[in-house]
Amino acid sequence: MKFVFASIALLCSFLLLAQEEHKSFTVKYTQQSFSIDGILDEEAWETADSAHDFMQYFPTDSVLAHQPTDIKMLVDDATLYLGITVYTSGKDYVIPSLQRDFRAGGNDNISLMFDTFNDGTNAFLFGINPLGVRREALISNGGGDLGGFTTSWDIKWQGETRIYEDHYTAEIAIPLTSLKFRDGETKFRFNSYRFDMQDNEQSTWYPIPQNQLIFNLAFMGDMVFEKPLGRSRTPIALIPYINAQANKDYVTDKSMRDMKVGGDAKIAVGGGMNLDLTLNPDFSNVEVDNIVVNLSRFEISLPERRQFFIDNSDLFGTFGDERDMNPFFSRRIGIATNKDGETIENPIIAGARLSGKINEDWRLGLMNIQTEEDVENEIASRNNTVIALQKKMFSRSNLSFLFVNRETFDSYDFLDPEERYNRVVGLDYNLASEDNTWVGKFFLHKAFATNIGDESYTGGINLRHNSTNFSYGIRGNYVGDDFRSDLGFIRRTDIVSARPFAEYTIWKRGEKINNYSFRVNPNFIWRPTLDYQNTDYAIFSTFNVAFTNQAEFTARLINRYTFLTDPFDPTGTEGAEELPGDVGYYYNSFQLQYRSDRRKILSFEVRPDYGTFYNGTRLSLRGGLNLRLQPKMLFSVDVNYDRIDLPGNYPDADIWLIVPRMNITFSKSVFWSTLFQYSNQLDNLGINSRLQWRFAPLSDLFLVYNDNYFVNAFEPKNRSINLKVSYWLNI
Repeated sequence: MKFVFASIALLCSFLLLAQEEHKSFTVKYTQQSFSIDGILDEEAWETADSAHDFMQYFPTDSVLAHQPTDIKMLVDDATLYLGITVYTSGKDYVIPSLQRDFRAGGNDNISLMFDTFNDGTNAFLFGINPLGVRREALISNGGGDLGGFTTSWDIKWQGETRIYEDHYTAEIAIPLTSLKFRDGETKFRFNSYRFDMQDNEQSTWYPIPQNQLIFNLAFMGDMVFEKPLGRSRTPIALIPYINAQANKDYVTDKSMRDMKVGGDAKIAVGGGMNLDLTLNPDFSNVEVDNIVVNLSRFEISLPERRQFFIDNSDLFGTFGDERDMNPFFSRRIGIATNKDGETIENPIIAGARLSGKINEDWRLGLMNIQTEEDVENEIASRNNTVIALQKKMFSRSNLSFLFVNRETFDSYDFLDPEERYNRVVGLDYNLASEDNTWVGKFFLHKAFATNIGDESYTGGINLRHNSTNFSYGIRGNYVGDDFRSDLGFIRRTDIVSARPFAEYTIWKRGEKINNYSFRVNPNFIWRPTLDYQNTDYAIFSTFNVAFTNQAEFTARLINRYTFLTDPFDPTGTEGAEELPGDVGYYYNSFQLQYRSDRRKILSFEVRPDYGTFYNGTRLSLRGGLNLRLQPKMLFSVDVNYDRIDLPGNYPDADIWLIVPRMNITFSKSVFWSTLFQYSNQLDNLGINSRLQWRFAPLSDLFLVYNDNYFVNAFEPKNRSINLKVSYWLNI
């Protein structure tokens, strides 16, 4: 009997503990008007319930934060109001810039995440720093990886701050029209995280284990509305633009002046869907791509930066495997290959995208984009269609269907029958356990085209187990030799790959060391058409030390084998003798990396790498320097140097990539950024300078100057200047 009573008491204590661990607070209804000035002097704030008792995430994840944070919320029929008090040790804040959409790491700020459909898969994020600089982001894929964090999303909301001796306050007003939710919703899942550079502390309202990302959506409490919300009534947004541009191509000695007009429209469909329309879009204001030194035989994917493709991009762009096989890669739209094999811009005529939540369990994405024909360059007009349908499974997993179609409806003499259409049908199961211990993916896709071969399939598995000390997993893919996706990123076909890993972390959480970790991840690739010959392997053995001052040290040993089926010159030297094909090469290298404390005014990163390289040697020195003259100026320079020595008549090379960057923020609405990119591998010096004035909410004037020079002769290649004005109008 005593054992029974003791068991009941123990069970009750566990139940009480579980109840205490699940956090919630009430968002009271108010009819008071608010002045969004950062001062919490309205009477309604005195009676508002709050989210408080933040837990440390770093340097530990098991104690209350040293510096308290209190978040009060109120709501009326149109707006969600937040009154935030953030306590600090003083006013020595780290604020690198006044520009919107800053990244949170290494500076003082607080972020707020709202899972409005309570599915643990997608969330809206709003953030603000002590000077009132704002950011907003979309979180997808449950916040399980950095790829699910998108800062390119823009929406209208207000936020102001006030700084005091030992704290700062923030007052925020988020229109309910800026959020998507179900009619009559009674609660959102919620969490908040803050970075405190003075106390070197990161904390969250709902506790998150340190082995998980700080924005993981598996760990959230509830904000319960005192009065159910009404309908989500997002206004129609019209975003017209006008762009005057002039450019000159010095190689062909051709000049062009043009005036371009177009725009976008955003229309809400129900409580969870968006209809996005674009007509004659212009992306001249988009930041230029970062140049990457590529010493491999394969193409490198670069991130999408164009606003039209950002919203709900996880619905369309996360199928397959991001390394080897992604059946839809939006950057394929708007570029084409001309008759000389060169990649050039292929303008978009118009596009439409319907995407979002149908209900709690279903998401839908429909996209259709038409591109222009360019007969002179033998480029056909193409219709690009993508359909994605996602069904929620269990707590946070989902089953997703994809259909991709690229088709030419007109007849062109220069177009082969095999190029007239290409279709891909796929099914992905995305696994995410309730506590994010198990995450992964299983997928199978099939391609269709005229005269396509039988090996037009691809499939794969990516399974990972996360725990505090020991994590492990396996990723493997098959990409058939005949698989083809004209709108996808296919790094290589005819492969079977296996990439297991195991990582063990020792948590010290001491005065100097936060943790040690040891990781081994071998990568193997076999070629089915070569009788499953093992043509590639790389074994990475990594030791990492994370310091409590946010510095980090890494040592890595890499053992490689590459069987070249075709001749290849890793230096990319024009006209040089290539390494012979049908030969295997064993080579090894050792790499060190150190990243200093980003809280300092001057921070740096350095990564030396030395070892054998095919039949020669390679010395690689990579580094970066950041100087913060806050909050107005941020200067950085990245340097990449590779010295490749190959024996005999094979070429040697000194490959340089030097990238200085300067960002000046004159105010919270005027920004100037200038980027230089020197690459002797590409024989190019590129200059991009962009002045942006946000003269009204989400309305901008851009002045963009681009200049490119040949490196060796230092002669101009091409030059352009754009003046663009866009205006966001809600109706």
